Amino acid sequence: MVAYIDTRIELSDDEVDRMFRALADATRRDIVRRTLEGEATVSQLAATYDMSFAAVQKHVAVLEEAGLVTKNPRGRERIVRGEPARIRQAQRLLDQYERIWRSRIDRLDELLAGS
Repeated sequence: MVAYIDTRIELSDDEVDRMFRALADATRRDIVRRTLEGEATVSQLAATYDMSFAAVQKHVAVLEEAGLVTKNPRGRERIVRGEPARIRQAQRLLDQYERIWRSRIDRLDELLAGS
């Protein structure tokens, strides 16, 4: 099955699952926020958290698999950048769900007003 976001962008159920599973963790959301504000090396990211370098690397790998960040080599370092286009896809999907709920609430309000 495919989740349709609009006529130009679509995500598979697996992609949506990976994206929201990745965003379910507070550390990963913070990594996305930081890397959307500006690129950072994995070492720089690791220095900001009370966890091992390897643990931060794993968080970055989950985010990269979900398409929320990219990791590119620059010399011996790996530069992590947030992916705004992927965040926009998540936002469009959430907007779609909001429209569905608002429509249901509007229909319920109409039904209750008619009583």
